[in-house]
Amino acid sequence: MPVRLSLPLAGLTAAATLLGSVAYAAGELNLYSSRHYDTDERLYSDFEEATGITVNRIEGNADELIARMEAEGANSPADVFLTVDTVRLARAKDLGLLQSVDSPILEGRIPAYLQDDDNQWFGFSQRARILFYDKTDVENPPATYQDLAKPEYEGMVCIRSSTNVYTQNIVAALIEHLGEEAVTDWAKAVVGNFARAPQGGDTDQLRGIASGECDIAMSNTYYYARATRKGDSTMSEEDLANIGWVFPNQNSIGAHMNISGGGVAANAPNRDNAVKFLEYLSSVQAQEYFSAGNDEYPAVPGVGLSPSVAALGIFRPDVIDLSAIGDNVDAAQRVLTAAGWE
Repeated sequence: MPVRLSLPLAGLTAAATLLGSVAYAAGELNLYSSRHYDTDERLYSDFEEATGITVNRIEGNADELIARMEAEGANSPADVFLTVDTVRLARAKDLGLLQSVDSPILEGRIPAYLQDDDNQWFGFSQRARILFYDKTDVENPPATYQDLAKPEYEGMVCIRSSTNVYTQNIVAALIEHLGEEAVTDWAKAVVGNFARAPQGGDTDQLRGIASGECDIAMSNTYYYARATRKGDSTMSEEDLANIGWVFPNQNSIGAHMNISGGGVAANAPNRDNAVKFLEYLSSVQAQEYFSAGNDEYPAVPGVGLSPSVAALGIFRPDVIDLSAIGDNVDAAQRVLTAAGWE
């Protein structure tokens, strides 16, 4: 049976002891993952069935997992690090926790802009970070991210905090497109348009629209798609029907994309199995499941979308090189601090 652990950093010693008996065995893969979706069980079981490789999972917060890999050093049992944002993938690379991978399969299937420049990590699924609005109150919703700064939206905007990686990602991307000075001015104006202090997750921003606390919100698409597919106990079908959406910047840079991605750990004891796992994540089977199981967009072009995702419509994505976002994280934090973005 595969080993599955979900432990805080304090459990490092016990986890390392438990994994010590399996980390170097043939046919094993030790996966450090911050993806917290039960639907991913299918991804792992299908890989195990196809390859005979047993997946042992260590699950937790991405920052905790990065800290564990640092603490474990050269003796780390980690083979693959899997997480849900560019910022933490870039951080893992900068800390020397990942290694370059030479794989014609990954090179050929994953678009270049969704790969690290040194092939230390790859994006395997995407979420568009777009604007949602109350159709009953907002006649002219913002068409671009820049529009969120317009005075006409004063007191209307709900958004996540400056410490959230999704916020850091979008600001880092805008810096790459517009420059730090322009984005600082933008961020200050957006703060002036807040309906409330930043709080909660993406679903909480959508609930803010449903409750009438705000009229405009920023969220990743899969939260809304999942709510329409599975329902939400705090939002009725009518609430969801009254929420409209805009894919921003369709005449310029395109809609910002967040990713879920991963890389091979620097000291992977089962390196070949780790590469096989990443290659499997780029397969049509796995890519279709990212969409069907978790309402995400596949990273591989041409893979079909689930109905909940397809219903959002066709749009132009921002194809910024994700390595540039990683390079701009420090600048994004400066911008958010200067703007007083809590």
